[in-house]
Amino acid sequence: MVIMRNQVVSIRNRPKRLLDQVREVMRVKRYSIRTEQAYIRWIKNFILFHGKRHPSEMGEPEVEAFLTWLATEKNVAKSTQNQAFNALIFLYREVLRAPLEGRIDAVRSGKKQRLPVVLSKEETARLLNAMSGVPQLMAKLLYGTGMRLMECLRLRVKDVDFELNEIRVRNGKGETDRLVFLPESIKPSLKEHLERVRFIYQDDLKKGYGEVYLPGALERKYPRAGRNWIWQYVFPSIKLSKDPRSGVIRRHHMDPSTLDRAIKRAAKLADINKRVSSHTLRHSFATHLLQNGTDIRTIQSLLGHKDISTTMIYTHVLRQMSPRIKSPLDMLVEEPALPKQAK
Repeated sequence: MVIMRNQVVSIRNRPKRLLDQVREVMRVKRYSIRTEQAYIRWIKNFILFHGKRHPSEMGEPEVEAFLTWLATEKNVAKSTQNQAFNALIFLYREVLRAPLEGRIDAVRSGKKQRLPVVLSKEETARLLNAMSGVPQLMAKLLYGTGMRLMECLRLRVKDVDFELNEIRVRNGKGETDRLVFLPESIKPSLKEHLERVRFIYQDDLKKGYGEVYLPGALERKYPRAGRNWIWQYVFPSIKLSKDPRSGVIRRHHMDPSTLDRAIKRAAKLADINKRVSSHTLRHSFATHLLQNGTDIRTIQSLLGHKDISTTMIYTHVLRQMSPRIKSPLDMLVEEPALPKQAK
């Protein structure tokens, strides 16, 4: 027994593994689970790239070498390289308490200017008509409001206001809230959907479940609020699952891959020869509003863009789609033939 007690003491006194420390600090600072997973992945890759050396034994030169490798060998996008850099900055500053103070002269990934894929109004109608059920409802919301996929999935019952015809998007990109309009045509089907969700919620309560994840410190401040109807997800998962952080069995929101797969199937059925995703509906929303004469500042607000230059990309798309601009070839074909000169 003495030996066993000593073993228990030694296990308890064993220092935490580095990645467990990273998770602990990120959870204290209320980082999202998706950011946590991304940072953990980049820190792992950094360690493996340098032959499993501990980051405390490395510094600016190793960080620089890793970021350069991402740009030159892996050809990652600028945003991807920035995310990796942010993960390492977090590791050294918040976990190891040894901030990177030297200059990082890594080769930077180039920012590729790509125009967004946009559907015509006719293609959008074909795509939506090729869908059914909850995926169709979600796709209509994305196109009708301009929301991002995760913003739609994280909607709670209390965020949908049928009286004022608006949806409150909370903690969007940049942790900001905004209002978007609720399309009138979707209200009946959305109400029917919420009635079905309420039935599932009440059944969960009877079985001892019915609690959802609450953001920030709300769970500590209002310990029973997670069981209230207004906090339930508008688009819940079809099954209960264990929370990866707390271990509590809950019904989370739907997995994003569910809608992406449904959209790809619908695009094939609708014979749309473009690379269509959930984000394509957001791009189409903005472009079609511009076509209808909506002010660019209004579109910026609806999309939740901080910088107007981000929204301006849709003016370039619209300019290229404009029917008033004709190809020189078409104008050449349309010109009447010159009369032949008499000999």
